Amino acid sequence: MKIIKRNGSEVVFDITKIIMAISKANDTVTEADRMTPVQIQRIAQSVELQCQKMNRAPTVEEIQDMVEHHIMAHGAFEVAKNYITYRYTRSLVRKSNTTDDKILSLIECNNEEAKQENSNKNPVVNSTQRDYMAGEVSRDITNRILLPQDIVEAHNEGIIHFHDTDYYAQHMHNCDLVNLEDMLQNGTVITGTLIEKPHSFATACNIATQIVAQVASNQYGGQSISLTHLAPFVEVSRQKLRQNVREELSGIGAPVTDEQINAIAEKRLREEIRRGVQTIQYQVVTLLTTNGQAPFVTVFMYLGEARSERERDDLALIIEEVLLQRYEGVKNEKGVWVTPAFPKLIYVLEEDNVREGTKYWELTKLAAKCTAKRMVPDYISEKKMLELKVDKNGEGHCYTCMGCRSFLTPYVDPETNQPKYYGRFNQGVVTINLPDVALSSGGNIEKFWRILDERLELCHRALMCRHERLKGTLSDAAPILWQYGACARLKKGEPIDKLLYGGYSTISLGYAGLYECVKYMTGKSHTDPSATPFALEIMDKLNAACRGWKAQHNIDFSLYGTPLESTPYTFAKSLQKRFGIVEGITDKGYITNSYHVHVTEPIDAFAKLAFEAQFQHLSPGGAISYVEVPDMQNNLDAVLSVMQFIYDNIIYAELNTKSDYCQCCGWDGEIQIVEEDGKLIWKCPQCGNTDQDKMNVARRTCGYIGTQFWNQGRTQEIQDRVLHL
Repeated sequence: MKIIKRNGSEVVFDITKIIMAISKANDTVTEADRMTPVQIQRIAQSVELQCQKMNRAPTVEEIQDMVEHHIMAHGAFEVAKNYITYRYTRSLVRKSNTTDDKILSLIECNNEEAKQENSNKNPVVNSTQRDYMAGEVSRDITNRILLPQDIVEAHNEGIIHFHDTDYYAQHMHNCDLVNLEDMLQNGTVITGTLIEKPHSFATACNIATQIVAQVASNQYGGQSISLTHLAPFVEVSRQKLRQNVREELSGIGAPVTDEQINAIAEKRLREEIRRGVQTIQYQVVTLLTTNGQAPFVTVFMYLGEARSERERDDLALIIEEVLLQRYEGVKNEKGVWVTPAFPKLIYVLEEDNVREGTKYWELTKLAAKCTAKRMVPDYISEKKMLELKVDKNGEGHCYTCMGCRSFLTPYVDPETNQPKYYGRFNQGVVTINLPDVALSSGGNIEKFWRILDERLELCHRALMCRHERLKGTLSDAAPILWQYGACARLKKGEPIDKLLYGGYSTISLGYAGLYECVKYMTGKSHTDPSATPFALEIMDKLNAACRGWKAQHNIDFSLYGTPLESTPYTFAKSLQKRFGIVEGITDKGYITNSYHVHVTEPIDAFAKLAFEAQFQHLSPGGAISYVEVPDMQNNLDAVLSVMQFIYDNIIYAELNTKSDYCQCCGWDGEIQIVEEDGKLIWKCPQCGNTDQDKMNVARRTCGYIGTQFWNQGRTQEIQDRVLHL
């Protein structure tokens, strides 16, 4: 069994240290108040047993809490008092410098929490370590100086989660829809260099990847670009290639027709599209931004965005090439084709591609084939988007999320009275721990609603801290974002404040653990027809809070189905610490993401999507649903059936399969999760390899694919997942 030290490093559990600590406290009291050696031994053994039942590595703080509890349970109150006093004294010493040990453990690569904090960051490389080190300093400043102490304490206790505290000290925002069209058509500036409108598709792709890298280095969340903004440059290249072919053939005096010229030019154009798409895929995968990971970028593929039939057909050519190359994958260090994490792909299902016989049906079949092998693309329903994302003019719109699931709300530019999505962004997220609200109420419904109101007000204040931190930021802080078109074209020295109000940007109230919350209050899963109304009532309450704050501040607060990656584990630990092990609620190393059906609950794919659709509608700031499926490469008809169901029923969904490779023996089946020495590890079923550096594992965690492995809670959640198809 392992434990997590205060600096984040992982060590083997040692019962003698518990015995020694209790004995030292025991020696400080009078003989009449002392415990016997047998009692001390029993306390240590009870703590060890309690830790084993947690099915995860406990922290030193949790173990010390257990020790206190057992000493008092033995009636040794004087010993307990001295033990607590010693803990408090040591805590004061540590607080005099809160970051040194963590930073040193990061440098030495033995900080387990950092290793598992982000499934797409390699904590060993210098760039990641530099980002984590800076993050520790930022987090320390944030907790000691920038945030109110009650918000810091609520975050530390797991009552709320104040996201990305490691970036809060800087004036940085969360995620955005990059206005690639503006930057390509009107030019941009990258690190002081003027980049003019490209004169070919290949050049446009190259510039796009540079923009993606620059944007990723100036914010901390996801970003999305649309292939539609690259489509006009296909025609630019087409005309250029036709002219080149004409001149080449004219130079040798060869008789040639326009049809022959066009045929040769189209062949060369296809090759240029292939090279351009390859540039995007390989640049995104191989680029390292300043935070030590590949840019967290989503590529949006929506035929309905094209402005003419010619552009629509050209866009289809680009989408086809993207899907073909993603199906192939990228080569790992052994030269084997594997599944990359990025870019994330989103394919829009629409009337022209969703059924057999429609114009772009073959493209949709290719998307299904790619999903079955590489887990992407994910799918957005144009039908449901147009129905549910309606602006103040009464018009529905289909558009991409910002990264894995964060959606902007419909917006009409007051100056043009036209809808606007690209160039907008999210200010930040604070998430409420719903199971904590339920457990704090003790099951009393009146107390539940009262506590929920109190916690929502806490979130409100925390979100306003995020807003105020961005307020007054000058455009000079991130020129690529605010001056050169990614988000705006502000003047040098101009504050970004006007972009923070009126709905131009959003700010998100996240929520987690709806399932556990409802289960505790009603005794039933939220999928039970008798419990679902209570779940929907909670969602209505959260949305009402956002509407009230929006009216109060003229800021677009929006409810967000949070894509927690490491936080389900930290929330679960906090719940266990505050409330102990409550069967069915706190007895796992994770809690459920947002509104999702619990990963262990048997339910078929279509019923799951139909049920979760109602919660997506009530999560206007972002949501995604998934179905867990086996290897579907030989059953594409089933994949297509799920896709068609998505089109008719739900805004945004994905299919989760597995895509693994063992570098030791060549196994390309599923790498398994097993328990060894009280810890969940990944193991090749063929050769027994457990070295994570010698295997490629890709799993969907919270809307995107992770490839650098996960903390113990998330690993348990992945292990517990049942198939839906």
